[in-house]
Amino acid sequence: MAKTAAVDIKELSRKINAGAKKYEPDMIKFMRDMIAIPSESCQEKAVVLRIKKEMQKTGFDKITIDPMGNIIGRIGKGKTVIAMDAHIDTVGIGSLKEWKWNPYKGKVDKGIIYGRGASDQEGGMVSMVYAGKILKDLGLDKDFTLYVVGSVQEEDCDGLCWQYIYKEDKLRPDCVIITEPTNLNIYRGHRGRMEIAVTTYGVSCHGSAPERGKNAVYMMAKVANEIEKLNTRLKGDKFLGKGTVTISYIDCKTPSLCAVPNQSYIHLDRRLTKGETKALAVKQVTDAVKRTGLKPSEFKVEVLRYDTPSYTGLKYPTEKYYPTWVLEESHPVCKAGVKTFENAFGKAPLVDKWTFSTNGIATMGMFGIPTIGFGPANEKFAHSVNDQVPVDHLVKAAAFYALFTQVYRKN
Repeated sequence: MAKTAAVDIKELSRKINAGAKKYEPDMIKFMRDMIAIPSESCQEKAVVLRIKKEMQKTGFDKITIDPMGNIIGRIGKGKTVIAMDAHIDTVGIGSLKEWKWNPYKGKVDKGIIYGRGASDQEGGMVSMVYAGKILKDLGLDKDFTLYVVGSVQEEDCDGLCWQYIYKEDKLRPDCVIITEPTNLNIYRGHRGRMEIAVTTYGVSCHGSAPERGKNAVYMMAKVANEIEKLNTRLKGDKFLGKGTVTISYIDCKTPSLCAVPNQSYIHLDRRLTKGETKALAVKQVTDAVKRTGLKPSEFKVEVLRYDTPSYTGLKYPTEKYYPTWVLEESHPVCKAGVKTFENAFGKAPLVDKWTFSTNGIATMGMFGIPTIGFGPANEKFAHSVNDQVPVDHLVKAAAFYALFTQVYRKN
């Protein structure tokens, strides 16, 4: 971290906070514009172009849209490289009947902006872009390089975008801030996850004489019971909490509705706490299935793969294994985040973790880049019909991101 006098940081913080407040109307407009553009995973092109327009308006030095469709804006060209990431795809809206307002309108009421993507997580993009504007205004863009990343396909396959950015774009930052919603707290990790499939194989026959066959659904029912029991046996961690497993989808194959199903399938959502590995999770599920008495030829356990093309048409296949990650509280990047918060807001932050998963599974979980989280909005509103972000959060997050570059930059 830079050895900046406390009085200088406080004065700098005052100027940065004033700059952030100055751009509040611009941030509101930008946020509402992005909400108004449907941008589900693999359909982000229009919102990427809207972000490019805002980056041009705010004076970014270079703007790139890579072959996957991620937008990367650069400010500065110093030796210290900082990346900040917001995934700019969203989940769908579900049933419109459940919404109290138009999810694509960007309603503003009593200091809150409502709409799909407000919390998860286009608000982070708004604040990052205007952090860049503040740095430009104050001439603070000289001693570091800041990359502002709008990443795609995170809701479909978290971390895939950063696998591409790291391996193909060759972006190798010294640290990363994930701007997923943290309610303006500092987060330093979360559980990993996996998507595991279990298939049972039975013998089909006419439904009028089921005893002639072997019903794959009944076989799977026993497996489901064992998966439920497995969840109670999984280990915990003091910081991250307990590992979990649940069935999130079930299906079967049958020759007709007058026949015994010969195949059944379940999809497992496995959350991994500290110390739990891919091999361990697969073994635990396999052992749970074996408890039912099924023969090896009667079932299959597999880790699934993702190969859906991005909006550009690019396919970048990956296994659906998303590693656990934790940054120690004593790490310089975490300490820089705490120091930034204290100087920006005059109090100590809450240092915590996410419940859900983020692109940090790639930046730190796969590639070991020191990563923290800080973002506007509360994660409890993510994916909900109450999706929202306080305007005040957008302003404060912009100030935090701008000040962080000054606190963290290396001598």
